[in-house]
Amino acid sequence: MSNEVSQDIRGVLIAVTGARVLLPNATVAEVITYSPPDPIEGAPAWMLGRIRWRGWRLPVISYARMIASAENEGEFGAKVVVLKALGGNPRHSYFAMLTQGFPRLVTVSTNALERDEAAEIGDLAEDVPAEGVLMRVKLHDEQAVIPDLAAIEARIAELGAVSAA
Repeated sequence: MSNEVSQDIRGVLIAVTGARVLLPNATVAEVITYSPPDPIEGAPAWMLGRIRWRGWRLPVISYARMIASAENEGEFGAKVVVLKALGGNPRHSYFAMLTQGFPRLVTVSTNALERDEAAEIGDLAEDVPAEGVLMRVKLHDEQAVIPDLAAIEARIAELGAVSAA
């Protein structure tokens, strides 16, 4: 037996229109069927509105719109991934992301994950908000985006659309 400590983590690949999102498995609280959210007046196109989940009113974002990988997203067969917020504020514990199908569990090892040098973040669109994308990567030759969850939470908070009981 080897004394080496495994550097593998469990992750999820989440399909959004025009891209794949890679997140640690621990950030996903639940996957639910999409239903149209209650709109938030004056919100940007990426803020879809709020949904009810376990007594909370969660903001729902379109990450594809936020990073400009798609202007429109299909709702047929869409899912909503409820994510645990990283900010540490118990009143703003969750937010949700529109996805195209169920997340796929993956093992992320240091030798299988590499920065995608061939595709700079700006290749998604000229006006990609830097705060929405932490890094473009390849995992086993699949391109993915690692979102900047803290920055997304901050943008949600700026809109006053944080989760509420």
